[in-house]
Order: sequence, then C-alpha cells, then structure tokens
Amino acid sequence: MSSQITEAFVQQYSNNVQMLSQQKGSLLRGVVDVESVVGKHAYFERIGAVSAQKRVSRHSDTPQIDTPHSRRRVSMADYEWADLIDQQDRVRTLIDPTSSYALAAAYAMGRSMDDEIIAAVSGNAFGGETGSTTIALPAGQKITESGTAGLTIAKLRTAKETLDAVSVDPSLPRTIVVGPRQITDLLGTTEVTSSDFNTVKALANGEINQFMGFNFIVSNRLAISSSKRECLLFTNDAIKLALGKDVMTRIDERSDKGYATQVYVCMTMGATRLEDEKVVTIQAHEA
Repeated sequence: MSSQITEAFVQQYSNNVQMLSQQKGSLLRGVVDVESVVGKHAYFERIGAVSAQKRVSRHSDTPQIDTPHSRRRVSMADYEWADLIDQQDRVRTLIDPTSSYALAAAYAMGRSMDDEIIAAVSGNAFGGETGSTTIALPAGQKITESGTAGLTIAKLRTAKETLDAVSVDPSLPRTIVVGPRQITDLLGTTEVTSSDFNTVKALANGEINQFMGFNFIVSNRLAISSSKRECLLFTNDAIKLALGKDVMTRIDERSDKGYATQVYVCMTMGATRLEDEKVVTIQAHEA
C-alpha cells in the first residue's frame, strides 16, 4: 500500500480523488508507426533507392540492378507497476482509490512509452543482419547550437530544408516535439513576420498545432544537456513503436497480503528509428 494513503483517511472528509498535474499518458504514440510483434527482438526490413539504366543499343543485355536491402532491430523492454490497497484502508477512508490507482499507472505507462520513442528518435539504432551494428544519427541530421539562441524560425527553415533536400515525401505528416520554452522562443524571435507571429500566438494558445508544415507537440520529457534542449523532428513513418503487449491492467485480491486489493499494470514495448533521413534534431538554448 502506498505510504501516502494516510493523506486520504476519513479526517480529510473528501469523497473525490484529485489527480495531481502530470502528463496523462503518451503524447507520441499517435504520431509514430505502431506494430504488434512477438519475441525478444523484432526486425524491420528496408529497401533503398535504385537507379534505372539507360539503354544505348538494340539487343543489349538485360541489366541487373541490385536492390539495396537493410534492416533495423528493435529490442523489447518490459514495464510493470503495482500497488496494494489494504482492507483496513477501505474502512478508514471515504474513497475507493482502486480506479484512480489504475489510471495513475496507465498514465505512467504512457510516459514510459514516450521515453522509449524519444530515445529511438535521437539515439543509436541497430542494424545489420543480426541487428548488432550500431547506427548513430548522422551529423547532417543535427542542427546544433554553440551560442545562446533558442528555437528560431531560421532553425525551423533549415530543418525543413534538410528533409526536402533528400526528397522526403511532403505529404507525410511531420511532427516536431519541443519544450514549453521553445514556444516562448518563437513568440519572441525577431525573424517572425506579422503573419508568422499570429500563427505562433495561436499555437501558444492551443488554438492550432501546426506551423511551417510541422505538427507541434509540447513535451517536458525531452533531454537537456549543457543548457541545450534537444527538439525532435520526424515523419510519422520514421519511427517504429513495437508492442509485444499493450497496456494490461489486472485488479485482484492477494491472499498472501491479507486479501488486499492489488492493482497491477504492465506492458512490453520497444522503439527504433527506421530511416535516418526522415529525422532531424534541433538544439535550442534553454537557460
């Protein structure tokens, strides 16, 4: 039983459970490619671009153009959560926190899912026949910041150009994950035209979520190092979320714990970057 349950004892005279401020589940699950898998590891096959050969004479030999094949590996990780509600606690409280415990656990699972996705976007991927080759995100896909500039319109333009320069399909949804400070940066940048400013203002107010063709998601889970927040831009098919077991919740009595009610939640998942060219990371100074 959570040691904080005493805060809800009868003397509080509360019939409701207040969920404190937190990210309520996953923000990123809906913007990546999700697939159910079985096994400790899963492999995703990739086929690269080929070039046609010009025919220069009659009756020439049929050319053989070898199609490039490669693969990416995702490793599955298990997550679980559990807490107990003693029979005596039910007597002492005016609330039954069982459903609230299950909801809090589901929120936690969603945040862990986002952490897996974030790590896959900018971290090492694994390829090769057995998935043992470590593949870092190429330097050309990274927009770095050596000074104190935050997220600027110029950086967004460079990120867009980086994707367009390698013929990333413009019809694919493009998601950019930023922190709250980066929205403030955009509102304060001197590069913003009046129309840009109105759009960013609407973005900050939650009226829209798009700017410069990017779907913005604001997350507090992005990494920050040396006062540099790493913002992530990717197309929806660039990241694969593999689900071995989706979130499962069980609520049972535990005879070995005085017939206390146990709330148990678990899931098995992993994520990987499928295509480096469809990912861009952007450093933004954040003091």
